[in-house]
Amino acid sequence: MSKLIPAIRVKNFSFYYDTQKIVEGVSMDIYQNQVTAIIGSSGCGKSTFLKSLNRMSELEGDLKVEGKIEFFGQSIYERRVNTNRLRRQVSMIFPKPNLFPMSVYDNVAYGVKLVGWHPKVELDGIVESAIKAAELWDEVKNKLHKSALELSGGQQQRLCIARALAVKPNVLLMDEPCSGLDPVGSMKVEHLIHNLRSEVTIVMVSHNMQQVTRLSDFTAFFYSNENRITQMVEFGTTSKIFTNPVDSRTRDYVFARVS
Repeated sequence: MSKLIPAIRVKNFSFYYDTQKIVEGVSMDIYQNQVTAIIGSSGCGKSTFLKSLNRMSELEGDLKVEGKIEFFGQSIYERRVNTNRLRRQVSMIFPKPNLFPMSVYDNVAYGVKLVGWHPKVELDGIVESAIKAAELWDEVKNKLHKSALELSGGQQQRLCIARALAVKPNVLLMDEPCSGLDPVGSMKVEHLIHNLRSEVTIVMVSHNMQQVTRLSDFTAFFYSNENRITQMVEFGTTSKIFTNPVDSRTRDYVFARVS
């Protein structure tokens, strides 16, 4: 295996909404061009942690953080950080497609236009490349100027991924990306995630243990203690987490869901 390079380093990170501690003392490396899964019971803070990796959580209320999250060596919570640029570089895919009520083309072009002006022919190429990268081109190439909301759920989710890819992110944060999709839609999104790992770093939250074992290289197990504070119990290669976990809480959670 080639040397692993951390794209994101989390160092003793704690997160508060107002005065309520949500996440405590998380330390982990998220490696470039790898898929890292975050698992744990519902409501244990996985999505909150995921959104802290590009400061999306700031849009949900007053918060305080302790420790550090570094993106290729830069602390993302420093005041001088441009959050718009950060969120383009570390892009978020939500459980349900969040498309705009506009055409397929305009959805994908939206973020590109925000970054700066491009000639029409160049913008056309960016949109086409992003949709092809999301493995959706053959399905929508004759529907580019129709409403994106007319697409199926799985197509809409892949279009959200295309929209994110159009601005060339380094990291994709995926929060239950197959939630609500039928088996065919889920299979296509999984296939896309597998193929994207050579282009971007992926961090995904999932309750589907089979999906985690199929897709991820590394896994972090999050656990909410008796005070409802989330801690990372264990982090390691996915094969180790699922076959030889160190902590009994990891073992109980994983084995109960894969047996």
